[in-house]
Amino acid sequence: MVKPMTTLSEAERARIAAAITAAERGTAGEIVVMVAARSGAYRSLPPALALAGALLVPWPLILLTGLSATRIFLVQLVVALALLLSLAAAPSLARLPRALPRAFRRARARAAARHEFQARGLARTRGRTGVLIYVALAERYADVVTDAGIGASPEAWRPVLDDLVAALRRDALAEGLVRAVEAAGAILAEAAPPQPGDSDELPNRVIVTE
Repeated sequence: MVKPMTTLSEAERARIAAAITAAERGTAGEIVVMVAARSGAYRSLPPALALAGALLVPWPLILLTGLSATRIFLVQLVVALALLLSLAAAPSLARLPRALPRAFRRARARAAARHEFQARGLARTRGRTGVLIYVALAERYADVVTDAGIGASPEAWRPVLDDLVAALRRDALAEGLVRAVEAAGAILAEAAPPQPGDSDELPNRVIVTE
């Protein structure tokens, strides 16, 4: 089972960075590794959950009581406010992604990975050869996002992701990322071989966000 938070030590980050440097020697690709504690702050969830709860309130009141529409509306307001305050103040809110439907978590993390790909400059390399290895710990999600200049098919990356997810389940994040970088380097050596004048366009350090 994946823990909500897994910390990479300085030595582990250095090991991953060294693996990136070694992998990029054999390719024109630019590999970036990013580890996010979660794919977002989930600030919109407390209002959404409070609204959903308040919308459910009228039905039992209509069916089982003789309250007027005005009183039911007031009850809705009270319930919505109480839910909003309790959810916003909950100390366990950081663990909320684990309680959400898996499809929702995956969709949010997938969108976050693609946003980071753009935001971190991977879409602006000379040969469009950027590759992002992205992990969102709270969502238990890993992804590889590649640019248009990478010729490998999506199926080529599936073993890389499967191995990385298996490492996450063993709580072996650093090991999994090193292996993912090495596997990515092997794929990129064929899909995006080195070109004359290649240079290291993006930092090789591991990006870690809270």
